[in-house]
Amino acid sequence: MEENRRQILNESSGIISKLQLLSAFFEDEVIYKIYVRSQVIHQLFMTNTDLDINRLSLFHLQFTETVIGLLRKVKQSNEQNVNILYEEIGQNRAMVEGLEDTLLSETAFNQDKQRQAQKMDLSLRRLYQVLAEDAPDYPFSHNINAFSARYAQDFYPDVTPDLFSELIQYNPSEVYSNTYAVIQRKLLGQINKQGYRSVFHMGLKAGSQVLETYKFADAETYYLYLSSGNLFLFFHPEKIQDLGLDNHSASKKARLIRELKDHNARLESNISAAKTFLPAPLKALLAEYYRKISDINFLTQSDFEVQANILKTMLNTDSI
Repeated sequence: MEENRRQILNESSGIISKLQLLSAFFEDEVIYKIYVRSQVIHQLFMTNTDLDINRLSLFHLQFTETVIGLLRKVKQSNEQNVNILYEEIGQNRAMVEGLEDTLLSETAFNQDKQRQAQKMDLSLRRLYQVLAEDAPDYPFSHNINAFSARYAQDFYPDVTPDLFSELIQYNPSEVYSNTYAVIQRKLLGQINKQGYRSVFHMGLKAGSQVLETYKFADAETYYLYLSSGNLFLFFHPEKIQDLGLDNHSASKKARLIRELKDHNARLESNISAAKTFLPAPLKALLAEYYRKISDINFLTQSDFEVQANILKTMLNTDSI
């Protein structure tokens, strides 16, 4: 008889230790209260030999082990969800690393924009002189097309071929042309009047076709440069204002990297809560369970199994 008592008490201690670990994992007040109350009940049986020790075993069988089973089921489900989050974070990080390996920094882009605008201003000044003097000299700065070749893929937004074609249409009677370039007459006059001071505005591409747009430094006047044919025309930004081309100076890859990093930060902040998440129906059930085992008459009741039915049915439902 004494050996049976010792065995039940040892088993009870083991069960309560499992509950303690789960209480520490979930850090939930009700679970901690259940753990403490279970300790009190265990201590009561251990110090009062007049109590039927088998009722302690029955208590754990009907209640404590069922609660442990429920919490383990939730813990396992949470861990699966957390693993999914970690996998997504890992995939995002790998994508970020791949993008960063090939990313041309926005700092370099912004620096090169200034140099490109200077090249364009110098080229247009020379073009004006060549056209004015009817000279055979090549007016364009060295590697003037290298800028778009380097940055168009990452930094130039796409437009439709139809719109691209519309932007580069002109009336032949309204342009100056020679072997090297075509430029609208009024545009050439405006450029000369503005003192050849331009800033790079943005680039546009449609398939393999690329053009650059510029703005006069001291006026709200824009022009475009089409490298294939060295064509210069007035450019009207309102033609693309409905295309959602905001932040055109930002690299697509850089924007995607920022989005992925921000998304990962949100996922990482959710992991801690996801690990210890308890569904509302289970929290309500645990609160009711704690109320029952806190009843001073609980151990004298004979309907343990009836009271435990709700707990047990939770193990076989999707409510958690």
